[in-house]
Order: sequence, then C-alpha cells, then structure tokens
Amino acid sequence: MAVVDLQRVSGILGMPPQARAILEGKEKQILLNLRLKISADEVITADVFVVYHCTVRGPAKGGIRMWPDVTLEETGVLAELMTYKCALAGIPFGGGKSGIRLDPHKLSRFIKTAIIKEYVHIIREELEAGAYIPAPDMGTGPVEMAVIFGETHRPETVTGKPVGVGGLPGRKEATGRGVAHVTRLAVEHLLQKPVNKITCAVQGFGNVGSHTVGFLAQAGAKVVAVSDLTGGVCDTKGLDVEKLRQYSERNGGGVAGFEAQQISNAELLAMPVDVLIPAAAGDAITIANADAVRARLIVEGANAPVSAEADAVLRGKGVRLVPDILANAGGVIASYVEWQQGKSGVITPIEETFETIEHRLSKAFEQVLAAQDEVSNVRENWLTALHTPKS
Repeated sequence: MAVVDLQRVSGILGMPPQARAILEGKEKQILLNLRLKISADEVITADVFVVYHCTVRGPAKGGIRMWPDVTLEETGVLAELMTYKCALAGIPFGGGKSGIRLDPHKLSRFIKTAIIKEYVHIIREELEAGAYIPAPDMGTGPVEMAVIFGETHRPETVTGKPVGVGGLPGRKEATGRGVAHVTRLAVEHLLQKPVNKITCAVQGFGNVGSHTVGFLAQAGAKVVAVSDLTGGVCDTKGLDVEKLRQYSERNGGGVAGFEAQQISNAELLAMPVDVLIPAAAGDAITIANADAVRARLIVEGANAPVSAEADAVLRGKGVRLVPDILANAGGVIASYVEWQQGKSGVITPIEETFETIEHRLSKAFEQVLAAQDEVSNVRENWLTALHTPKS
C-alpha cells in the first residue's frame, strides 16, 4: 500500500535514485503488545504499532491512532503520508505514526488514561530521545497528549496538548483552518470562483470536519450537507453551522436528527456541489462509488480518503483533487510551532498560529501548482515529439 508510485514519479520528475532508495520501504517498524491489568480478574491487551517511514529531514512526526481495526500496514501508510506532508510544508520533521488496536469508545476515561501511560512506558526511550513526536489522531486527543507530557515531563516530547499544559493556542482548530484555507485557494485558482459563491459538502464532523465547516461558513461558503458516523443532514439553502455544532455537542457528538433533511453518507458523497471534502476516515471514495461523485473539486481533509483506483476514475471525469498532504497539513504545521514553543518557552498567540499555517500552506499550494504546470509541459513536449514525423 505505497502512497506514492515512486517509479512513476521518478519518470516524471527525474528523481535521483538515491532519493528513491531512501523513500522506498519503511525505516523502522516497532511491533509491541500492550498488557494492562485493570482489576483482579481482567487484563486489557492490545497490539501497538510504531512506524518511522523516513527521518532524513528530522524526527518522526505523526499522531497516535487508537482504533479497533488499525493495522501495521495502515500505520505504515499514514507514516509515509507524514513524510511527504512535512516535506511539502517545509518543516524539519520526518514521517511517523502510531497505532493502538483498541476501540476508544468502549473505554472509560480512567482506563484510557492508564492505557496511554502504559503506551509511554513501552516506548519511553523513543519519546525521551526525541526520535518520535506523537500528536492526536483518530481516537486520541489533547487529554491523551497531556497524559504523555505528564509521564515524560518534557513539553517538546508531544504536541497537541491542552493550552493549559504547554499546548498551542489554535492547535485544536489548526487542521480545519488549513483545510478551509486550501479550499479557498483551490476554489479561486481551479474553479475560478470566490469562496463565498460555492456550495460544499463535508464528510465528517469530528475535530477536522467541524472546524473546517466553521471556517468555511465564516468565509461565506454555503455548506449544504454534513455527515458523520451517526448519519447525514442536508439543506440546499445552507445549513446553520453554529446550530449544528451546538446540536452535536448536546447529543454527545453526532449530526443525525438535526432539523434538516436526513441523508445517508453515500448520498452526501454523490451531491452535485462545487466542493466535496472527505474529512473522516481513509478510503471514503473507492472504485465502488467514484463514478457517483458529482462534485467539481475534492479537497482531502482526511488522510488517504480517495483510493488510487478512484483517483483515476475522477480524473477521467474531470474532477479536480487537492491531495491530503497539502490540504490537511495545517495540523502538523501547528505541531511544529508547538514543538518550537516547548523547546524555547516562547508563548505563541492564536493569531500567529493561524498566520503561520496559512503562510506555509499558501507557499506549498503555489509550489504544487508550479510542479503541475511543469509536469504538463513535459508531457505535452513528449507527446509532440512522439507524433512529429521524422525528417
């Protein structure tokens, strides 16, 4: 499950063989078994995966995913994504990721804290050496990062902490802020429209999706549909995003039942909108449903939400796509700022956090557009040469 076809990329961009050798495969894979006795007759066990894809640019950076079906292969894919995401954002981190195979929804707050403490215990050397710097991911959040900080007593060993214990103002909103900013750039450059003239549908209403929706609504975009694990809601006139957020919080997270048309996740992915933002789990759009997509532009808010096979189908339909390594890099950019803050003791205001995210993402967006133009020119020249009769 390689994220990038390095052979194809090498042919297009002329990648040096040394770089390809470094990026092929995983640098380090750690397989562990977490065992925690929680009562006289009950023991929790869980597989734990820690993967470093490439640390040439700096320490391995990537979140801790606690999910019941997480695998070593998935963890490796996510670590590889982090390598390219950090490089594109221009920050000195490499790609890493952790996976804990447990269902976080079935754990009490006390048990979950105990599990994170045990996780720290079994990889303490990696954390204290600064070789791996974790952050929140699916199933974990600021509270778990605070637990890691409490165990290591060093603020630079983990990012995504609550503001009160060395966290960064704006870190919680950072990924959603970045997705919304990149969406605006993509709409203006690729669709030739202002963001306040677009309709959009967002899959996922967790930390990434909810903040993405909020920032897009503030910018004037019409959010017509949102879905999550509980179901989906739609209003072609535009959802009241603030009321939806309040409703979700009152119901313990979940948009189903909100006062709007109830739709399925499949219906949301097939809506005729300007922008579709899959911001939930990976493989949301596959070969099975790609042909049903009617959006003009897809912005990958989640990690790897569009499969390679689906991507080919979408290209054939003329659907433009902004990849995850660009679209959702706001979180790791903020993590870098928090990491710097932890090492230096400097206090960063939220405005500076957002400014840094948008500055770096704007620069990365311009680089991607330039690379796209270069590849297009190379291809056109190659086709011209191929079809030019020899004298």
